[in-house]
Amino acid sequence: MQNLTFGLACGVMLMLGSAAHAVTQDNGAQQPSAREHLQHIHTPQPIDQKLASLTKDLELTPEQRRRVRPLLQEHHDKIQALLDKNPKASREELGPEIHAISDETHRQIHALLTDHQKELEKAMVQHQHSGEENRRSPPPS
Repeated sequence: MQNLTFGLACGVMLMLGSAAHAVTQDNGAQQPSAREHLQHIHTPQPIDQKLASLTKDLELTPEQRRRVRPLLQEHHDKIQALLDKNPKASREELGPEIHAISDETHRQIHALLTDHQKELEKAMVQHQHSGEENRRSPPPS
């Protein structure tokens, strides 16, 4: 179960990290703070998008969607509070706290899933990991 939770946490962090990496690539200058990296991601629309994605990938029922949305909102609110409290902190400095918040959210969501949905979650995590490996550049020869 811990591997599934870690995998789901990695999936969300991969999504957050990909957006942050794109920002860094675009400006090519000084590394932005964690707030600058995450500010545009933590809005109500991405919460709805994440809920829609989880609904599709995990076949969430209407009742599960009703219970998951507040968990995603709480996740957003906790990370926003962390960013507000540490406006100059880097992603690396806030990473452990962000991961802890995400891990707790994923444990709460995982607890709502049926056995079938947990299998879907496992497949989703494996797919995300294989996609991450495919995006890495090959080692130098």
